[in-house]
Amino acid sequence: MRRQLNTVYVTTEGAWLRKDGENIVMEVEGETRARLPAHMLESLVCFGRVLVSPPLLGYCAEQGISVCYLSHNGKFLARVEGPVSGNVLLRREQYRRTDDAPRCAGIVRNLLIGKIHNQRAVVSRGLRDYGDDLPTQARDALIHTDKRLKRIGVRLLAEAPVDILRGLEGEAAQAYFGVFDHLIRVPDAAMRFAGRSRRPPTDAANALLSFLYTLLTHDCRSALETVGLDPAVGFLHRDRPGRPSLALDLVEEFRPAFADRLALSLINRKQVSARHFTHMDNGAVLLKDDARKTVLTAYQERKREQLRHAFLDEKVEIGLFPVIQAQLLARHLRGDLDAYPPFVWK
Repeated sequence: MRRQLNTVYVTTEGAWLRKDGENIVMEVEGETRARLPAHMLESLVCFGRVLVSPPLLGYCAEQGISVCYLSHNGKFLARVEGPVSGNVLLRREQYRRTDDAPRCAGIVRNLLIGKIHNQRAVVSRGLRDYGDDLPTQARDALIHTDKRLKRIGVRLLAEAPVDILRGLEGEAAQAYFGVFDHLIRVPDAAMRFAGRSRRPPTDAANALLSFLYTLLTHDCRSALETVGLDPAVGFLHRDRPGRPSLALDLVEEFRPAFADRLALSLINRKQVSARHFTHMDNGAVLLKDDARKTVLTAYQERKREQLRHAFLDEKVEIGLFPVIQAQLLARHLRGDLDAYPPFVWK
C-alpha cells in the first residue's frame, strides 16, 4: 500500500520558501519559522502572497513534489510539477471511453451511485445523532429526504444517457442541500445554510464547504496524476479549458463523507463560528486566516484517520482513498475490472 505523504499548506502572507540541502525552509521577515525534510512531502500548496525560490521549484520538480498556487481566497491559480508520468496507453483508453457514450455512462452511473449513497449516509447519520432533539418539521424533512435519495439511487441502477444521469444528480443535490441546514446544530443565525452558493460563496457555511472542496480537488487531482490518468478529461463533468474535470468527477464521491461531514463537525463543535469569516463588498463571504489554519489542521487530522474501504475490505487511512479510487478507475479502464467500484461510506 502506498504510504501517505504530507501535503504542506502555506498560508502565511509574505512567506519565503527556499531549499537548504534536502530540507524546505520557510522564512518570514528573515526569521526561520519552519524546516521540513523534503522526502516527507508530496505537495506544497501556497495561499496568497507566498514566494518560492527558483532552486526550490526545480528541486521539487525533480523529486516529484508538486507546487500548487491558490489565491488568498482559495481559487486555483497555477501548478508547477516535473515530467508527467502518465501511461500513454491508459490515457488513450480514458479518451476513447469519454467518447463512447454507453461506456462513459456506465462510469458516471457508478460515480453517482457512490455520491448519492454517501449523501444519504450524511442525512441518516444526522437523524441518528440529532433526531430526538430536532423539531418535528425538521425531522420529517430529513426522513423524507432520506427516502427520496434512496429512490433516486434506485433509478440510477437503470441504464440511461449521461445527460439523464446528470439530471438525477441535480435532483439529489437539490434534495440533499435542501435539508443541510437541519444538520447545523448551533443557534447562531450567521451560520445558517440557505442553499448552496459558490463563485462566490455568500454565507459562512458555503465559504467553509467551498474551501474544503478546494482541498479535496487538489488531493484528487494529485491521485489521478499518480496513477497516470489525465485529470483534465472527465466523464461526468464536461471538458472545459483549465478545469480538472476528472478530478471533479472523483471529488463527487468524497464530498459528503469527507467535506460535508467535516464542515458540520467544525460548525457544531464551534471550532469555526461567525467571527471567523469576512464579508466582502461584492457579497462574498470568505474564511479569515486563523480559520483557514483551523480547517487545514482538522482536514489533515481527518486524513490520518482510518476507515474500512468497502471494496478492499480493509482499513485504510482516509488520505489514501483518492489514490485507491484512482487506481480502481485505472484498473477498470485497462479491463481488469468489469465496472468501476465507487466509494461508499459505511
